[in-house]
Amino acid sequence: MDTTIGTLIVAAVILLVIVAIAWGWSRRKRAQSEVVTPPKPHMGIKAVGEPVEGSYVSTTKAGHPLERVAVHGLGIRTTGELVVTDGGVIMDLAGREDFLIPRRDIVSVDTTNGMIGKFVERGGIIRITWHLGDTLVDTGFRARYAASTTPTVDRIREMIEEAQ
Repeated sequence: MDTTIGTLIVAAVILLVIVAIAWGWSRRKRAQSEVVTPPKPHMGIKAVGEPVEGSYVSTTKAGHPLERVAVHGLGIRTTGELVVTDGGVIMDLAGREDFLIPRRDIVSVDTTNGMIGKFVERGGIIRITWHLGDTLVDTGFRARYAASTTPTVDRIREMIEEAQ
């Protein structure tokens, strides 16, 4: 009898936690409904380097590494590739819609050691700050091989300088 009551209490607590997480996520999505859908990659843009394998970390509000953008699937971590093109940066994501960070919308690029839910060695995450409609956001990507990080950041910086 004591074990049954304990099991029911634990199950109820777990269920409440799951419901609270789902409720919080749906509230965040409603609050961010004004955030526009990111553009999709289009025909005619050419890669200026090899795709970089790794993990898409997340997109957050710029300067707020713990405030995940929940709409349009931008807040969900997944594996994928980052492709620097003449038209911007493509996030080619496994199991999700790819999106393009247009060259004209990129404000800056640097590295960081952490974004929501992912903390690594210093400079281990590529962070691209860009305009998604009227919202300034940071998109994080962790290259599978550390040797890919610096050349990728340099390529994106060159693209920003050429666009100015």
